[in-house]
Amino acid sequence: MTTKRPPKRKRGWLRSSLVLARRLFLVAALLAAIAVYAWQHEKQRAALPPGVPPQTVIVVPGATVAEIARSLHEHGLVRHPWVFRLMVVERRVASRLKAGEYRFGGAQTTAQVLDAIVRGDVVHRRVTFPEGRSIEEMALLAHVEAGIPTAEFRKAAHDAALVRDLDPRAQDLEGYLFPDTYEVPQKAHAAPALIARMVGRFRHFVEPSLALAHERGLTLREVVTLASLVELETARGDERPRVAAVFLNRIKKRMPLQTDPTVIYALRQAGRYDGNIHKTDLAIDSPYNTYRVPGLPPGPIASPGRSAIEAVLHPAETRDLYFVSRNDGTHEFSATLSEHERAVDRYQRHRSPALALVAPDRRSRTGTATQNP
Repeated sequence: MTTKRPPKRKRGWLRSSLVLARRLFLVAALLAAIAVYAWQHEKQRAALPPGVPPQTVIVVPGATVAEIARSLHEHGLVRHPWVFRLMVVERRVASRLKAGEYRFGGAQTTAQVLDAIVRGDVVHRRVTFPEGRSIEEMALLAHVEAGIPTAEFRKAAHDAALVRDLDPRAQDLEGYLFPDTYEVPQKAHAAPALIARMVGRFRHFVEPSLALAHERGLTLREVVTLASLVELETARGDERPRVAAVFLNRIKKRMPLQTDPTVIYALRQAGRYDGNIHKTDLAIDSPYNTYRVPGLPPGPIASPGRSAIEAVLHPAETRDLYFVSRNDGTHEFSATLSEHERAVDRYQRHRSPALALVAPDRRSRTGTATQNP
């Protein structure tokens, strides 16, 4: 019995179909390989040409992937927005994109740009707050050096809840923002984050000394208030324990402190400070006017540094009640009014014009005023 063979026409069609299928498969495989290569190449390709300055991109809170992709494309950081969007889907990182200010150079690829936004590599700027600055002065520094709006800094600096356990009387954070250098990320809510760090640094330094303050019969508010006066009265670390002693001695004797920085603070609050203290300014009606109101002012007038705080906690052992500027950055201290008057005559009242040009500082030093008329 012989086996029947398929007709030649059917065998030819089957053979042709197999050849076509193989060709289609090869074409599909080639296209897929090209697509994969193009996809990988696009992800690793830098969009900006060499020499183009870095681009700054702001990712606002709540921005969608499409909005971020469009912004990156507008800045020339991705050639096709859909590439960035597909990469986000591929990596499943849509919920991990972080808001903030980013700076990208021309050599960064799309993949690197996405990685940076996922990590939150936002631009950081440094701001340095010197000792003896008030909230208002710090707000200006934060704006100039870190781009933080002054209104946002002021608002965050009035969150007294951050120190309520340390100072129940605090109405704001004046005196409790530790002077130092801070890195500020350029992102939403930068001001509250910065203020929290400043208060945290203050706590780290001051809290171990609370027991000593209580031993000396001082509350933390009194320590910081007095330290702010010491900070503004002298820049010399070796003089600060003696300045602190003068203030403490006067408080014990119920003598007015008569210190100019408190008058300046009162004048600034009233919008009246023109850079000088005039004789009439000593009569300003303010609880911060230590020429009229005995004892410490209601609260700190600036943020003291470590040296000033330590000076209050470790004052010099002296009977001094007065000090006056020698016009060279140092001060003459006196225990009696007669000694102080002689020092004022020597260093303030009879200065030569040449000395006045070299040392123009005429701020009053506790006990005797030498204000401008």
